[in-house]
This record gives sequence, C-alpha cells and structure tokens, in this order.
Amino acid sequence: MEQQATEFFVASQAALGQASALLVQYSFSIVGALLLLCIGWLAASFVQRWAFEGLSRIRGFDETLARFFSGAIRYVILILVIVMVLGQFGVQTASILAALGAAGLAIGLALQGTLQNIAAGIMLLVLRPFRVGEYIETSAVSGTVIEIGLFATELKTSDGLYRLAPNSTLWNVPITNYSRFPSRRHELSVTVPKGESLAEAQDTLMNVARSNSRVLLEPAPITFIDSVSGDTATVKLRYWARSEGWWATTRDMTKAMKVAFDERAEVTASQPAE
Repeated sequence: MEQQATEFFVASQAALGQASALLVQYSFSIVGALLLLCIGWLAASFVQRWAFEGLSRIRGFDETLARFFSGAIRYVILILVIVMVLGQFGVQTASILAALGAAGLAIGLALQGTLQNIAAGIMLLVLRPFRVGEYIETSAVSGTVIEIGLFATELKTSDGLYRLAPNSTLWNVPITNYSRFPSRRHELSVTVPKGESLAEAQDTLMNVARSNSRVLLEPAPITFIDSVSGDTATVKLRYWARSEGWWATTRDMTKAMKVAFDERAEVTASQPAE
C-alpha cells in the first residue's frame, strides 16, 4: 500500500512538473493570441466602419450594398486573425486555408441559387434599373418597389398586395420602369364616320388637350389622321403628361373627350338640315 502511494505521489509530481513546463512554454503564446484576437477584433470593427462611411460617400452607391461590402471586409479580417492565432500554437495554416477553401466551394455549390440571387442583387443595386418608389413591370411580376435587398426585392402590386421577387428573376428579364422618366406619352383615338369633318374632330381633340392643365405644353400635343377604313376614319391625339399623375390624367382626358364629342354631336343634330 505504501509503495502504491509513493508511486502515485511520484506520478503526480511528474504530471505537475510537465503541466508547469507546458504552461511556461505556451504562456507567451496564449497571451500573444489573446492580444492578437483583441487587436484583430478592434481593427476589423474600425475597418468596417471606415469602409461603410467611405462607400456611403460615393454618389449613387446604395446603403445596402455599402453594408454588405463593409461587413464582408470585417469577416475576412476576422478569419485572417483566427488563422494567425492558430499559427501561434503551431497549427499548419496552409491546411486550414485549404479546408476553408474546400468548405467554401461545397457551400457555394449547395447554395448556388442563393448565390445567384446575391449576385443579381449586387448588380441591381449597382446599375439601378429601378429604385424604391418606382413602378416596374416584367413578364412575371409588376408593382411599386418597396425595398431592394441582396436576396429579393419587395413589391406592392397595384391592387395592394405584397409580392416578394427573387433578384435572379428580375435580373435575367427585360424590365419596364414606368416611373424613371419625368413624363410619359398617351394616345386618344376617335372614329369619325363618313360625312363628318375630320378637321373639326381634330380641333375638338386639341381643345380637350388645351383645357387640361396637366397636359404638358412641351412636347406639344398633336392630332393626326391615323387610318381610313371604308366609310370611317380614325383620328388620334398624342399628348404628354407627368409620370407621377399619368394614370389620373389619362382617365380625365378620356372622359373629357367623350363629353366633348357628345356635345358636338348634339350641336350637329340640333342644326336644321339644308
């Protein structure tokens, strides 16, 4: 029993000695690693703020895109700091970088569709085919843009519904932006039967255009005979209105045209036949 106790005491002393030697050996590495982690964390946060402020000062650079790039820079710095810390303890950093590369490739293949949306979101934020508040239309979706994210774009349809469109579906198709330019053109047409004056019909359409203050004077409204078919002719009015009130202007102009031609028909009917 005494011999076993002596052997245990000797083994304990040897273990404590080895632990002390290891503690002394790696104490400087541990302290250096902790300092490196603290400095790296502070440096990553500082560089992130500096990059975000610098990118935000670029005219036309989207805030979402600035946050994405500044956050990516921060995480790259943190990964490099962690690799450097592991190198302090003798870990082979080359194998770590190879493993990170393989993991990144595997994640990229698994999230291929998501990465396509991110790439499309970056291109949409850089090239700006549409902005928040503009009304757009594609072959698959239409509505007013609420928010442009890195993964998807939020829209509000004309009937007040919420719609979420993946960015890849907006990037790979033609987009019609109804709000980008300040003015838009509209056409009104009326069929004039045989025997009625085409010049009077054109004058009536021009009077309708001049009576609406929302019809732009430049470009000036014009009327013309669009087609002749049998006993009828089609007369058209082209005019321009501001995009923000285009829909209401077209409705008012359509109503005003109908009223004007009804009044013209009543006047014609009340005149005595020669």
